[in-house]
Amino acid sequence: MTKLSVNINKIATLRNSRGGDTPNLVQFAKDVQRFGAQGVTIHPRPDERHIRYQDAYNLKPVVHTEYNIEGNPISKFVDMVLEIKPTQVTLVPDSIDTLTSNAGWDTIKNKDFLTEVISEFKRNNIRTSIFVDPILSQIEGAKATGANRIELYTESFAHQYNIGNKDEIKQYTQCAELSNSIGLGVNAGHDLSLDNIQFFKQHIPELLEVSIGHALISESLYLGIENVVNMYLNKLK
Repeated sequence: MTKLSVNINKIATLRNSRGGDTPNLVQFAKDVQRFGAQGVTIHPRPDERHIRYQDAYNLKPVVHTEYNIEGNPISKFVDMVLEIKPTQVTLVPDSIDTLTSNAGWDTIKNKDFLTEVISEFKRNNIRTSIFVDPILSQIEGAKATGANRIELYTESFAHQYNIGNKDEIKQYTQCAELSNSIGLGVNAGHDLSLDNIQFFKQHIPELLEVSIGHALISESLYLGIENVVNMYLNKLK
């Protein structure tokens, strides 16, 4: 079964909008795990517009499933990850002013940098994943850095699926097949939803984990968080 990691950035955004502690991020992380989620994902950014760096520390004692911290490996981020030692770190090439993740790494151009960062994380027994576009050469480049996994950037799949073009999945299937053949684990995330997750899962061999936040939280406004978590789990079986 593919694991569901719930990205709780949007809960932090809602909390920050009023300046208090409602909803409580730590309690929400406890609850989604109690409802069945097999992981919690956060993506702190330098301006702390949703997840704050302190949140990453506060969550460590309560995430008893898989703890996945995403982000651009600037010095502050690297230091935080090495202190917390989450289950997994997912490297994402966000610029400071990026609203949300919008591209994968060029693993060939950035090979030396990624190799150095990943080596440090692996020395500290932290599983590493690289956010990549569904391009075969970038999968090969990710393998050359020493990463444990890749996370397929699924925005183009989600967009094309929404307008009826299901052929977009083919490049993702090919990338997953290549990853599996060279010993890279396969994760996926970005714009996956209740509408498209089952189709995606069915076409991605050995899909280990999906990280879902925006859609899951939005769907929960209508259907309730416990119900939505279990709907995803059923679709990922």
